[in-house]
Amino acid sequence: MKKIVIVANDVAMPGEKGLSRLHYLAEFFTANGFDTELVTADFQHWEKRYRTKEDMERIRSASSCKVTFIHEGAYTKNIDPKRILSYRTLTSNIEKYLEKNTYDLVYALIPDNHLCAAAGKYAKRHGLPFIIDVEDLWPEAMRMVLDVPALSDVMFSYFTVNAKKAYSLADAVVGSSDEYRDEPLKYGCKIEKSRTVYVGTDLCRFDEGVKENAGDIIKPDGEFWVTYAGTLGTSYDIETLIKAADILKKRGTNIKIMLLGSGPLEDEFKKYAASTDADVHFAGYLPYPVMAAYLTKSDITVNSLVAKASQSIVSKIGDYLAAGLPMINTGLNAEFKKKVESDGFGVNVEPENAEALADAIETLYKSPELREEMGKTARRTAETQFNRPVSYMKIVELARELLEL
Repeated sequence: MKKIVIVANDVAMPGEKGLSRLHYLAEFFTANGFDTELVTADFQHWEKRYRTKEDMERIRSASSCKVTFIHEGAYTKNIDPKRILSYRTLTSNIEKYLEKNTYDLVYALIPDNHLCAAAGKYAKRHGLPFIIDVEDLWPEAMRMVLDVPALSDVMFSYFTVNAKKAYSLADAVVGSSDEYRDEPLKYGCKIEKSRTVYVGTDLCRFDEGVKENAGDIIKPDGEFWVTYAGTLGTSYDIETLIKAADILKKRGTNIKIMLLGSGPLEDEFKKYAASTDADVHFAGYLPYPVMAAYLTKSDITVNSLVAKASQSIVSKIGDYLAAGLPMINTGLNAEFKKKVESDGFGVNVEPENAEALADAIETLYKSPELREEMGKTARRTAETQFNRPVSYMKIVELARELLEL
């Protein structure tokens, strides 16, 4: 049995806050005949706390793959020098751990670029095939928070240098979008073996969550829910969504904005909503099965991104599509905008334009037949392109190809 190690800094485990496909992928490799080990940090990124011994024991007991936690330094903010130092500590500790073990294939995540480069160097020293999984772009995402000409180039050069190192060592790349799959080309690295595999969702798990929880979610007669699920943070344009809700309230509609999730700007968004007439409900962080049920009780989903967001096809898209609802997309990513239009499951709207967003919501609100048509298309797209048990076989087949199985 071939042994695969998956290396990543931030991995959401069963029962934890956060989004990550890597624990699922590790178990998927295991289910398909590999001896799989997931090596990650003892620090939980989304909750900014260390996992306790009880947490780790629970996670290991709930996992079919081996899970190893390596010590990392702590930090309190997503954009924080302490986070960079923390990842360097983690990288050093993981390097030492890997050298004590033997594997047949190394699979690593970007970000963190430095840890990924270190995993690649380990793979090459031992003659092992190396796969990079690109789920976000650093330093591009960081420029959203700090984009000062010349200064940002200097500050973020560390990430650029390590991205190039990592890609130069890769035998294959998996991207959560075509754009991310092709990211190595920006660094002059042409990787012949590459796959696009959306983060996606497990439709069986999604549907089970709906079945178990839908009866507990009470939606008043006549209410029309427009729902966002995810982080309440810098990249996500919640303020414009609240402004649109205020406009719609003044137009006399019964449209309600449902915000499912939490994040660093949650209190700020709550204060802003309270200063308007917007009908907005902050549901807070919800366990995945409950979130799934809320989505299916909704009428429209919104992929709400600010204009300068670097995200491509974000994690929640699979869940939105699984709910079988029309989607309004405010992201500027050309790849996803084209997909929204060509697949026909929603509409694109200019980001940070509250009037345009309100108009799009109201148009769908008044068009039940169009909503039904788009909703059916959304679910069909989820089944054919975003269902993990089907789409993740591309990753398994890639590993088998590299291992000549």
